Amino acid sequence: MKSRRLGADGPEVSALGLGCMTMSPVYGQSPDEAESLATLGRALELGITFWDTADVYGMGHNEALIGGFLAGRRDQVFLATKFGITRAGVNGDPGYVAEACEASLKRLGVDHIDLFYLHRAQPGRPIEETVGAMADLVHAGKVRFLGLSEVSPATLERACAVHPITAVQSEYSLWTRNPEDGILAACERLGVGFVPYSPLGRGFLTGGIGSPEDLDAGDWRRGNPRFQGEAFARNLTLVDKVRELAAARGVTPSQFALAWVLGRGPHVVPIPGTRRRSFLEDNAGALDVTLSSTDLAAIDAAFPRDLDAGQRYADAMMASLNG
Repeated sequence: MKSRRLGADGPEVSALGLGCMTMSPVYGQSPDEAESLATLGRALELGITFWDTADVYGMGHNEALIGGFLAGRRDQVFLATKFGITRAGVNGDPGYVAEACEASLKRLGVDHIDLFYLHRAQPGRPIEETVGAMADLVHAGKVRFLGLSEVSPATLERACAVHPITAVQSEYSLWTRNPEDGILAACERLGVGFVPYSPLGRGFLTGGIGSPEDLDAGDWRRGNPRFQGEAFARNLTLVDKVRELAAARGVTPSQFALAWVLGRGPHVVPIPGTRRRSFLEDNAGALDVTLSSTDLAAIDAAFPRDLDAGQRYADAMMASLNG
């Protein structure tokens, strides 16, 4: 497994990570837990050891699942989790930071978290207050590195003045290119790793979703603007373009889309999410794909930076994005 460094002075991690969210009942029916655990085991075999979870995924279920698997294997994984999204809204109160960390440590069954992210910056609360409390966890040995998710360059800069930030996590893919408007460059300038989540467009760019009916009745994506009406139809044409470009290279659509994200810079470490071994293995193949200048020109023509693929969250959730 190839490795990349998260930030100028951060840790080395596997060049491709694993998003574990879908191992909890987020996209419809409850996942097959046996397959999820088998996927975690296969990830270790492949050397994909940068794992991402959050306390809100399954309201603790995801951390508990990973914690159970990690018993006796803790030193084999670089473990990232997130806090700050609660049933009552976004919470970055300094008093809540330690409480959230303790709860995550307990569910994960570990004595430290490798990378602790603020899942969303609380509107109206100075980022310095929250990051200051997170820094206390580093000094206490409960957390090794700090991260932020979905923040603006200005917020990142202010946070870095309080304590080194190792990684910023934001949605980034062929159809979500807004990080190129500032945060991607800010991370490179400040020596911060950039961790794209949903690099496969929440599964859309794999080519495996041809209709809203392909999603379970309880699937969260059914309420996502990109998976509805005119936006859905428009996005199907984008998927056709990915298929065409991937076929020309002799790779799968997933590998092509991931190779593009991996090519954004050595400080970029995507975390495609899956609960299935077959998808995990397919994703890993992206590390052997290098896109040519011809490929990149074709991508820019099909997926311009100002592409309107539909709003990526419903209005209420969009309001929580600091970026």
